[in-house]
Amino acid sequence: MRRGSVVTVAGGGDFSGKPRPAIVIQADAFERTSSVTLCLLTTTDIEAPLFRIAIDPEPANGLKTRSWAMADKLVTVRRDRISTEIGHISNDELLRLSRALIVFLGLA
Repeated sequence: MRRGSVVTVAGGGDFSGKPRPAIVIQADAFERTSSVTLCLLTTTDIEAPLFRIAIDPEPANGLKTRSWAMADKLVTVRRDRISTEIGHISNDELLRLSRALIVFLGLA
């Protein structure tokens, strides 16, 4: 599991009570920690292009339907809450998500 991996996570907060896909956003340098920080995915489209990034289903990412990475819905969960790694987003999608995180978190 590395940054940009698409995983299925169970529980972990107000927005992830049901199993749902998420993208690993934690830097690979911290892969040995007991927890991992994720950006949750949704299939609900809302008009928020600065912090909701569209991810189209592709064999490489394992998604079945168009989804949106929610830069405004981040969670940190214990690694044992992650049930499966289903794929990986493209470098372009990871760059767009990184930019959305910078905007939403006010890091630039």
